[in-house]
Amino acid sequence: MASRLDTTFAALRQSGRKAFVAYICAGDPSLDETLENVKTLEACGVDVIELGLPFSDPLADGIVNQMAAGRALEAGADMHGVLELIRRIRAVTQIPLVLFTYLNPVYVYGFEKFHADAAAAGADGVLLLDLPPDEAVLNAELHAGLGMQRICLIAPTTPEARIHTLAAGAQGFIYYISREGVTGAQTTLATNIASQVQVIKASGTTVPVCVGFGISTPDQAREVALAADGVVVGSAIVKIIQNHGGTPSAQTELAAFVKPLVDAVKSV
Repeated sequence: MASRLDTTFAALRQSGRKAFVAYICAGDPSLDETLENVKTLEACGVDVIELGLPFSDPLADGIVNQMAAGRALEAGADMHGVLELIRRIRAVTQIPLVLFTYLNPVYVYGFEKFHADAAAAGADGVLLLDLPPDEAVLNAELHAGLGMQRICLIAPTTPEARIHTLAAGAQGFIYYISREGVTGAQTTLATNIASQVQVIKASGTTVPVCVGFGISTPDQAREVALAADGVVVGSAIVKIIQNHGGTPSAQTELAAFVKPLVDAVKSV
C-alpha cells in the first residue's frame, strides 16, 4: 500500500503542481489549537505538514522555533500528548504528517516503540535532525522496525558523492536545506538553489526534492517552486502562531498569511 506521502507527491507530479510543506510545532500554543492549525493549513491548500516534537535543546532551530518548542513544553506537550494529537488529526484529515524531531526524545521514549506507536497513530514520516544516516545503519537499534518513511536532509555543504549516497536511500521526499545555519526567515534567498537541486536530481533519485530554510514571502516561495518539487515554510508560519496563537483571530491570521504563500507555489 502506497504511503500518504508517496500518493500525495504522485498526484502533484501527475497534475504538474508543486508541493507546499508547512512546519508547525505540536503543542504551540496548545495541542487543541495545533489540531485547529492543521485543519486551517489543509484548507489553505498545504500538501504536507511537518509536525515538530517539542524538545528542550533544538540545536538546528533558530530563535522563533526554539521559542515555539519552549511554549509547547510549558503548556505540557509531551510525546504521549503529541501521539494522541496525531490520532485526533487522523479522525478529521488524511493529510501527510512528517514528525520533525531530535534523537533524544525519541531515544528516551524508546526508538522502536516510538516508530511503531507514531506509525500506528497515523504519522507517515520522520525527520531525525541529529541522527546521521551513517550512524543509523551501523546500529541495529537505530535502524530496525522503522514503520515510517525516513526523510533525509541535504545541505549546501554536502559533498556530491555523499549526495548520491543519501539520495539513493531517500524516502518520501528529500529536504534540501537552502542555506547554512539554523532555521529562520530571511530577507533574501540563497543564490544557488536551482543548481543544487539539479545536482541532487542528477544523482538519479526519483524522490521529490523540497527546499526550505528562510522562505517567508510569496515571491520567495514562487522562486523556489520554479527550481524544486516543493517548498517548505516553517519559521514564518510559527511566527504568526507566536503573535496570534490563543486569540479569537488565530485561525484567520494563520490563513491570511499561509494562503498567499500556497497560491504562489501553486501558480508555478
